[in-house]
Amino acid sequence: MEGIEEKVPMLKEKALEIRKEILKMLNKAGSGHTGGSLSLAELMAVLYFKYLRVNPSNPENPDRDRLVLSKGHAAPAIYAALGLKGFFDKKELDTLRKIDSILQGHPDMTKTPGVEMTTGSLGQGLSAANGMAISAKLDDRDLKVVAILGDGEVQEGQIWEAAMTASHYKLDNLVGIVDYNGLQIDGKVEDVKDPAPLAEKWRAFGWHAMEIDGHDVSEIDSALNMADREEKRPTMIVARTVKGKGVSFMENNADWHGKGPSDEELEKALKEIDAAFDVLKEGR
Repeated sequence: MEGIEEKVPMLKEKALEIRKEILKMLNKAGSGHTGGSLSLAELMAVLYFKYLRVNPSNPENPDRDRLVLSKGHAAPAIYAALGLKGFFDKKELDTLRKIDSILQGHPDMTKTPGVEMTTGSLGQGLSAANGMAISAKLDDRDLKVVAILGDGEVQEGQIWEAAMTASHYKLDNLVGIVDYNGLQIDGKVEDVKDPAPLAEKWRAFGWHAMEIDGHDVSEIDSALNMADREEKRPTMIVARTVKGKGVSFMENNADWHGKGPSDEELEKALKEIDAAFDVLKEGR
């Protein structure tokens, strides 16, 4: 059976492909959330190309795993992954944020194949994921529910109500991931309302919690496997990431929270990512 070591090059390439698609679609749209989408690339690569049991040929299979992108403004990241996975024609990525497009500015489960929950109002995705996980247990279905949260989003009170609910009902089929990139629209998360120590907070709420490098595909895979082995507790993966990851002039820059790249900026960014592809190929 093929292990993570054999899949690492493929997953790294998928992450770079996801980054390229994110940048191209945001350039065409002329608006959207660049930094917080780029920080999710490796997480999306591992989730959609190794972990989640989803099939674009049978997207309504009742036993499929579910992913809820609670930080819905990072929709380009999930659109890129779903397009590369084959849930819809990649040409649709060119229509981001257009009227009548299947790809709106935030995920809409009524429009986009593969999107499991409509999100955008921060703080609500974990509650929805709880409902999916409870439903699976009531129906005796062996499936996982993954909810991706933003680090600014965990400042919302509803998150902690949902945290208590998940541990109270022993939702060991629920995995949360916090994209801990340290920046939100107004600047540093720690300056706006510091959530640290974040992993300890989840443990205090009865969760199995761990902290990883959110750009290391092996660590992401290992954390998800550990979550699978957990019994009677939900798991929270606090993933340390870099906002704008992969593009030097976007990294750790809050100015890239909510705007797309110009043509010139896109060209510079794609050159950097193509260079990263070359490094990967040389390493084989």
